[in-house]
This record gives sequence, C-alpha cells and structure tokens, in this order.
Amino acid sequence: MTGLDSSRTAVFTGTFDPLTLGHLDVIGRGCMLFDHLVVAIGINPSKQSLFTIDERVELARLVVAPFPNVSVEPFEELTVQFVRRIGARIILRGLRTLSDMEYEFSMTMTNQRLDPAIETVFLMADGEYSHVSSSLIKQVARFGKEEALARFVPPEIVVPVMTKIREAAAS
Repeated sequence: MTGLDSSRTAVFTGTFDPLTLGHLDVIGRGCMLFDHLVVAIGINPSKQSLFTIDERVELARLVVAPFPNVSVEPFEELTVQFVRRIGARIILRGLRTLSDMEYEFSMTMTNQRLDPAIETVFLMADGEYSHVSSSLIKQVARFGKEEALARFVPPEIVVPVMTKIREAAAS
C-alpha cells in the first residue's frame, strides 16, 4: 500500500462466505471510485462459516483478479483497526435493503466513535442482487443445481460452493 494516497483507498469488509454477484457488483463499482480497493475478509464469530478464512481469501483473489486496483486481505480485528493499520481512510459498504441500512447506520456510528478520521461510503446494491445473501446462496446450493447457483455467484465460486455443501451433507 506504500505510495498510495490513503484518501483514495477504500476497504470493503465482510465475511464473503461465499462471495456473491452482489458483492462483485459493489467491488466493480468501488474500484472505479477509488484508486485502490481492499476486499477485507473477516471472521464473524456469530456465523457458522462454509469456508475457512484462507479458502475465502483464495476464492476472492480468483474472482477479483481482473481488477488491477483490487486486493484481498484477511483480518481478525475491528474494521477501523484494520483500515487504520493499512493506511486507508474509507470503509465501503454495500446496501441491499432497508434493514441493512439500520444495521449499517449502527456500525457506522460505532466506527465514527472509534475513529472519526475514517469515513464510510455506501453503494446501493443493483436491484438484480438486492435479495441475494450468503444464506440464500447456501440454500440454493443445497437444494438446487450448479445452474441455479450460477445465477447468484461468480463462476469461480460455483464448484467450490457445491463441493462444500455436498461434503457437509455427507457428514
């Protein structure tokens, strides 16, 4: 990150378990707005993850490879700590629904209290993806076929998701 203007670097955080076409839409639009976009993959202790953090990072790196100004990094700290540590000053968040806005408002206010120098920027999800969640993806994978799943996740994610779901069902 050395040499980049910190005011033009944004961090898009999430668990990305798995990364969806909605996430990819925000990433694609975000990389046009900022000089550098870091997709920061974290751990949510209140969620049961399908993929390990290392697997999610590897899959995300495959998906964002076409974007030269996007990188992927794991993190296990508060978002503001990670943003500050890498020298960025902007958190990018995607919004799908009104209920997302309530949650994001609370998080933004907390982040502002923790570090007033870090700004949060919101992008509305494309209407095509506003209903897509990682929980929905897991249900489609569990009960549908690869063709159905491909409507919601990048092509690089389809086989790994189906494989994980089959392994979970077999155990």
